[in-house]
Amino acid sequence: MIKFRRRESLNNLSASLENYLETIAVLKRKKVSARIGDIAKYLNVKSSSVNVAINFLAENKLVIHEKYGYVDLTDKGEKIALEVQRKHEIVYRFLNTLLFIDSKVAEREACEIEHLVGMETIHRLERLYSLLKKYFLIEYEHMINLKEYLEK
Repeated sequence: MIKFRRRESLNNLSASLENYLETIAVLKRKKVSARIGDIAKYLNVKSSSVNVAINFLAENKLVIHEKYGYVDLTDKGEKIALEVQRKHEIVYRFLNTLLFIDSKVAEREACEIEHLVGMETIHRLERLYSLLKKYFLIEYEHMINLKEYLEK
C-alpha cells in the first residue's frame, strides 16, 4: 500500500494529495464532474495511483467517491483546493509579473512553491505585490528598468 508523507501545514496533506484536490476542483469547474480516469489523465498518472489517493482523501472526508462513480469535493476538500489554487495564482503572478520569469517556468515553480508556504507568507507576498504595483511600478519605464535590472 502507498503511504503519503504528511507535512506540517494547516491541512496536514502532502503536496501530492493537495494536487489531487486542486485537480478535482479544476475538472469540476471545466466539466461539472470528475472521474478517476479524468484525474489520471490530467495529472498524467495511473488510475491505480488515483484510486489510492482518492480512497485516502475519502477516508479523511475530503472527497466523496462511490466506486466507478464521480469524485466530488466535500466542503472541507473544496476549501483546501481553493486555498491551494489561491496560493498558486499569487505565486505565479509574483514570479511572472514582477520578477519577469517566463510563464512556463513561473507556472511550474508556482506549482512547487504553493505547497511549501503557508498562508501568512502568501498574504505578505500578495501585499508586497500590491504595494510595488501601486506605489513604485506604475509607470511603464519603471517596469522596463526593473526587468533589465533583474535580468543582469
